[in-house]
Amino acid sequence: MSEESFLREVEDELRSDRLRSFWRRFAPFVIGAAVLVVLAVAGNELWNWWRSSQATAAAERFYAASNLAEAGDTDGAIAAFRAIADDGPQGYATLASFREAALLGSTGDTQGAVAIYDTLGNSAPEARLRELALVLAAYLLVDSGDVPAVQTRIAGIIDGNSPMRLAAREALGLAQYRAGDIDAARASFETLASEAGANQDLQGRALVYLEFLSSETIAEAGALPGEPALEDPGLDTPEAEAVEVPVEEPEAPAAQ
Repeated sequence: MSEESFLREVEDELRSDRLRSFWRRFAPFVIGAAVLVVLAVAGNELWNWWRSSQATAAAERFYAASNLAEAGDTDGAIAAFRAIADDGPQGYATLASFREAALLGSTGDTQGAVAIYDTLGNSAPEARLRELALVLAAYLLVDSGDVPAVQTRIAGIIDGNSPMRLAAREALGLAQYRAGDIDAARASFETLASEAGANQDLQGRALVYLEFLSSETIAEAGALPGEPALEDPGLDTPEAEAVEVPVEEPEAPAAQ
């Protein structure tokens, strides 16, 4: 055996000894890291599967509740949507709360519906959903004519750049009309009708509101401005029929 071959075998043996020593020292850490990677991958797959199964179950429950509503079982639908809102995934829970509030409003339970919308206005996951909930609550409060309550809910929407600001303006105008503040209602509808971002439906409704307010004002006034009121001469009354108008008979011609 040559000296070169001998040195090579010695180096290989030393390298094997170092490798065995390294493995004995660090094997638990290497194996542990590998196990962690496997567990992380498996956990992620299990989480995705669980979310998918939960979403599927929530979707089935949601459609079942919707079918109850379509069948006319309003109380059953409200209870089903409330259950989804309590324990369902966030997306379906939010949607179920909207449906529950809408059904409560349709049954005349304005207070209950507004309470749910107010909760969604604070807790919905998206800003637009929060704004939608507050505007829907404002519409429900229109009939009560409670302008401050409507303004409280739409204050942060009506003067901003939110797509919901136009609907908020309409709700405010309707509440002002219901409260008897015709001038304020007219101002709200005029702003809505002249809004560049308003769609044709909203602008059309605003013009109808303004025309209605104008006709109502004229009807209350009783006559057009500057037009004299007609006086009743009283000729058709029983008293007038009883009055005898004296008639002078012509004098006879003098005798010639």
